[in-house]
Amino acid sequence: MKIDLIKRLAMGAFVGCFIVMLVMVLISLQNGPQNISFTGVTIINAFLGSIVVGWGFSLTGLIYERDDIAFPLQIAFQMGIGMAILFIVAVYLQWMPINLGIGIIIEWIIIACVFAAVSWCGFYIYYYLVARDLNNKLNVKK
Repeated sequence: MKIDLIKRLAMGAFVGCFIVMLVMVLISLQNGPQNISFTGVTIINAFLGSIVVGWGFSLTGLIYERDDIAFPLQIAFQMGIGMAILFIVAVYLQWMPINLGIGIIIEWIIIACVFAAVSWCGFYIYYYLVARDLNNKLNVKK
């Protein structure tokens, strides 16, 4: 159990950092890399914030080990808590431009939801294929 928790924390930190750095690169490319400069504080905050958000999504993934909870409720639990942690970190670190009006906030939320959904689907497909391969190996041995 302890090793599984460490793996989950490491994967959450890695995926969180990857997504935040990907977003920073996309923002730089959209605005022109020559027009963007990130300070050391911005990079440190992005690094630490992305780890916290990654942990929020990965640790809530433990809900999938519970067979007594319906799959849609498991998804809602993980996404709900993960997104809440993301929004708290985003407001605290000023990733979400709350001073620019409701339109940009809604756009930010939609983009965050798309990134979360794409990441979730990627992990779902991966684990689905792993389970299918294991089942196939078990059927071959019978």
